[in-house]
Amino acid sequence: MIKISTKGRYAARIMIYLALHSSDNAPVQKQKIAKSENISPDYVEQLLLKLRTASLVKSHRGIKGGFTLARPAELITIADVISATEGPLSLVSCADEKCPRAAACVTKPIWDAATYAIQKIFSSACIADLADQARIVHDSKSLTFEI
Repeated sequence: MIKISTKGRYAARIMIYLALHSSDNAPVQKQKIAKSENISPDYVEQLLLKLRTASLVKSHRGIKGGFTLARPAELITIADVISATEGPLSLVSCADEKCPRAAACVTKPIWDAATYAIQKIFSSACIADLADQARIVHDSKSLTFEI
């Protein structure tokens, strides 16, 4: 079973949080992200460092410092986030051509096709769309009905 670790899942949540809360491009502090997303501040910091290294977020120093998205949320995909935190996405370690059996492996096309399909799904999911979905979910939970 392929499994995305907490690094990838939490980093996606952090990116969506930044998309939702930095609309005026004001930096968001890691402590605020940690509290809201229920992730340890130290882990948030580790993930933000990976995301910054991948040029997905920018860090801002100073008393009003924090983090913002490095580019518009429409231009950041889950594939970008997973690559930044987990490394290249591949279902099997032998998917590259360095495998000595690659030329004669009858299952390699299956692994390649499955890896491509997952990459395509993650590449089609942008942070902006996920943030919009999060707004809808949040708004629907805040509705109250009286009879």
